[in-house]
Amino acid sequence: MTDGTGLKASVVWWDLAGTGRTIESLRGFLREEAVDRFARVEGLRLKFWISDPATDRWGAVLLWESAEAAAAPLPALAAELIGRPPVQRTLFDVEATVEGVHALAGLAGHGLALESPVPLEAPAP
Repeated sequence: MTDGTGLKASVVWWDLAGTGRTIESLRGFLREEAVDRFARVEGLRLKFWISDPATDRWGAVLLWESAEAAAAPLPALAAELIGRPPVQRTLFDVEATVEGVHALAGLAGHGLALESPVPLEAPAP
């Protein structure tokens, strides 16, 4: 449970089994639409999408500036594409943050979806 102050983190997971969607098809969705759309979300400090091919799961971790920002409605694009809501959506208090020593100038533009262009697929029948 959160206390309403400070940074918040959301974790969202979908089980893709039986949806007709694949991790590859959702990578196309990121490239073609989602990344740009979420870059304009007020109060969103960071979002990264995650996948687990071994369990056919897809999700995201979001870092919010405040509880108010985390509570704002978001586009339900992934749920529409996947055909159902996430199986898990949890909001956490952020206890601490740190940025380590790294060579990347920034995080934007990195990840498998942006490094391997494959067009968005229609769901399997």
